[in-house]
Amino acid sequence: MSKILIVEDEAAIAELEKDYLELSDFEVTIENDGTKGLERALHEEFDLLVLDLMLPGTDGFEICKKVREVKNIPIIMVSAKKDDIDKIRGLGLGADDYMTKPFSPSELVARVKAHMARYDRLVGSGAKEQNDIIEIRGLKIDKTARRVFVDGEEKAFTTKEFDLLTFLAENPNHVFSKEELFREIWDMDSIGDIATVTVHIKKIREKVEFDTSNPQYIETIWGVGYRFKV
Repeated sequence: MSKILIVEDEAAIAELEKDYLELSDFEVTIENDGTKGLERALHEEFDLLVLDLMLPGTDGFEICKKVREVKNIPIIMVSAKKDDIDKIRGLGLGADDYMTKPFSPSELVARVKAHMARYDRLVGSGAKEQNDIIEIRGLKIDKTARRVFVDGEEKAFTTKEFDLLTFLAENPNHVFSKEELFREIWDMDSIGDIATVTVHIKKIREKVEFDTSNPQYIETIWGVGYRFKV
C-alpha cells in the first residue's frame, strides 16, 4: 500500500483529503506543523507528499527544497495563493504539481493516482524487485535507488557518503587505508586530502551507528585505516 504524507495546517481540509485518499487504498499520515512535516518527510518512508504552501514553522517552499535534495518522490503543492509567481517558484523548487484551493478532493485523488502511476513507470515496482540491496544487521543499502535505511528509517546521504559506505559494505572485513579510500571514491590520489575521508566516515557514523564511540559497522584500525565489520 502506497504511503502519503499530508502537511496541512487546516485540520478540516487535511482530514477530508485523508478520507478520500484512504477510500482509494492509500495509507495517509497528517502533519499540521511545517517543521515536523519536514522532519517526517526526510526521515520516514513515503511514496508521495501533499504539501500546503503556508504553514507554521517551515513553509512549503523550504520543505519542497529540502525534500527534493534527497528524495525523488512526487510532491504536490496546494495553496490558496493563485499568483503565477508562487506556482513557478514551487515547480522550480522541484514540485511535480500545484493545486489552487479550493479544489475537490476527487481531483486531488485523481492527481495523486496519476503522479504515482508515472513514478512507478520510472522507478517503480518492477524496478524495486530487481534492486541491488545490501542488508547487514538492520542496515539496508539500496544500491539501485541509492537509499540507506537504518532499522527501516531512511537516512539522507550525500553522493560521496553513499559511495563510501557502499564500497566498505561490499568489501567487509578488509582494512582500507585513508589513501586507498580516497583513491577509490574520489578517483584521485589523496595529495594531502585524506582528512576528507575522516570527515566523511564521521558523518556516516552519525547516521548509521547507535553509538559512534563504539561503532558496530565501520571500525577504525588505528594507524592503518577503516574496516566494515560483519
